[in-house]
Amino acid sequence: MSNGLLAPLRRRLSLTFAGQSEGIPEWELALEKGDDAGYFAPDSVTWRVHGGMTPIVGGIRALLTQALNPGVLAGVLDHSYYREDPLARLARTIRWVFTVTYGDTVAAGRACEHVHRRHESVVGEYTDGHGDLRAYSANDPELLAWVHLAFADAFLGSYEYLRGPLPPGGADQYVREWATAGELMGVAEPPRSLAELREQLAAYDDGARLAHSPRLEEAVGFLRRLPLDPLLVPGYRTLFAAAVDSMSNRHVELLGLDRQSLRRGLLPARQGAQVTLAVVGLALGSHGPSEAAARRRLARLGLD
Repeated sequence: MSNGLLAPLRRRLSLTFAGQSEGIPEWELALEKGDDAGYFAPDSVTWRVHGGMTPIVGGIRALLTQALNPGVLAGVLDHSYYREDPLARLARTIRWVFTVTYGDTVAAGRACEHVHRRHESVVGEYTDGHGDLRAYSANDPELLAWVHLAFADAFLGSYEYLRGPLPPGGADQYVREWATAGELMGVAEPPRSLAELREQLAAYDDGARLAHSPRLEEAVGFLRRLPLDPLLVPGYRTLFAAAVDSMSNRHVELLGLDRQSLRRGLLPARQGAQVTLAVVGLALGSHGPSEAAARRRLARLGLD
């Protein structure tokens, strides 16, 4: 595919993911600065799982999984301008994930502190799955824990769905490594193995803390049909279908979605997403600017 054909796609993807159509965001370039290697090394499973294009599907899956918790969902619906600026939250999520993954320890800590400050005003009430009214705060440990579980499950699950299983022990290592991000965000006991991740995810499905509701239907419908640039819509629909297809049957059931109804085109969801991400990779490059900046920092420090 020629550069002439890829250029319009590259501009639209950059605007979607970085908020600007030209150049590299300053926050990504800033990851070159710092005085240590950060929490994750280039040979870590975290770099492997968060590198490449699979985090795009992981991000969609994470948002869907987080929305299953009515407390987390209320925080998003009541305190964000997601309809007016639907990509802002995605851009903030990308910035946080990549800063913690590739930045030095100071940058990672600041990124988490920034999220906590934004959360301070996110408070209110919601109705749980049993119909009881409950107060919520985005910095509540229980909600922070669910968000962490959703991230770990989504990014790991999407990687293995699209790229194949990690080597033996790799999934456990990823969960153990990414527990550091949970601790930085104030999660008291993040899982440190795949078995613990699955156990903690299942524990939330108690009838109250995960629930289908009209508000969830609203959020899922919006995520399914994001108001994107027309050039990106077919690819996004393919990736959304793959994100849902990669999820557990129980979570798909709670979302009120049907895998078959989401499948489009001649290819199954997995293969369709793989082709779509290959094209995205051609447009954006196989290694993102966050990883490149981190490698420059490591080279400067003699740690590469």
